[in-house]
Amino acid sequence: MGLRLFFKVKNGNFASLNKFVVNLNEKKMKKILGMGNALVDMLCQLPDEVILEEINFPKGSMQLVDIEQSDAVMLKVKNLPVQQLSGGSAGNTVHGIAALGGEAGFIGKVGDDTLGTFFHDDLKNAGIKAHFIKSKTATGKAVAMITPDSERTFATYLGAAVELSPDDLKEEMFKGFDIFHVEGYLVQNHDLLRRALQLAKAAGSRVSIDMASFNVVEANYDFMWEMVKKYVDIVFANEEEAQAFTGKEPAQALAEIAAHVDIAVVKVGAKGALIQQNGEVIEVEAVTTKVVDTTGAGDLFASGFLFGLLNDWSLKKAGAAGAIMASKVISKVGGRLLIDEIATVKKQIQAL
Repeated sequence: MGLRLFFKVKNGNFASLNKFVVNLNEKKMKKILGMGNALVDMLCQLPDEVILEEINFPKGSMQLVDIEQSDAVMLKVKNLPVQQLSGGSAGNTVHGIAALGGEAGFIGKVGDDTLGTFFHDDLKNAGIKAHFIKSKTATGKAVAMITPDSERTFATYLGAAVELSPDDLKEEMFKGFDIFHVEGYLVQNHDLLRRALQLAKAAGSRVSIDMASFNVVEANYDFMWEMVKKYVDIVFANEEEAQAFTGKEPAQALAEIAAHVDIAVVKVGAKGALIQQNGEVIEVEAVTTKVVDTTGAGDLFASGFLFGLLNDWSLKKAGAAGAIMASKVISKVGGRLLIDEIATVKKQIQAL
């Protein structure tokens, strides 16, 4: 109920001045902007690891491929069922936040083709305000090969996504957002990432980064540390990424990362996650579920956690929300949740 301000006038009566009405329950919704590779995921469940051995891909890695290699991988899995979903790490995260009721935006680059339209329509239907730069190059796609142990290995053709450049970024794209979330896969384009983080900080946003893949961290080690120290407020890393970034085990890696940012999160799989801020370490338990596909687990953990930060929740509650989101997405194929699945997740989060 709103609070009305009453002022006494000369005749002894009280007048209500409507123009000074203050509704204490109205709270401006905080917003998040994501930026990442606009990719369409091709999800394929492998019967074994033979195909990975044949193409010489380390299980659990993300390998960049050209269009010919991407087509060759698709040829390898042509006799297996393939599911098409819009994806990309940051895209998955902002999609999850929007599904929870958050206000989100996205920056990416797609081709003027069927897959580009598919990706754009998916974000639009989710209520996400997207800044898409069009390219003559084909829209990127990621072939996610899921082994029986539920691990996923990506053959990623970046296509138009890799053409996103510093010149595509405009100051107005970043204004009005409280958090800017970027996927670590973009770290390979040093000028782009540096420009994006500078614009986000200039716009007053907190910067969040998901380290994305251990091999990406290894290949861009010095630059990743430079960006984290200069611009980043929130870091998400799994065990392998944290190891690659610090050379240490999860707890020690968490402390080292936390020494340079406001909030550090290290995800430890079935053991949950570790969160550190201002010297305080919080342990978040994983939610037990049957694991079908780990695609999007980290992305959706970030969705729940960042949604919690946008709503000023405690780190414990935000982490628990992330664990719920992650558990739901790994119980199915693909990195996105359907309407009925989100409804279930919301009930679980509300019960926290």
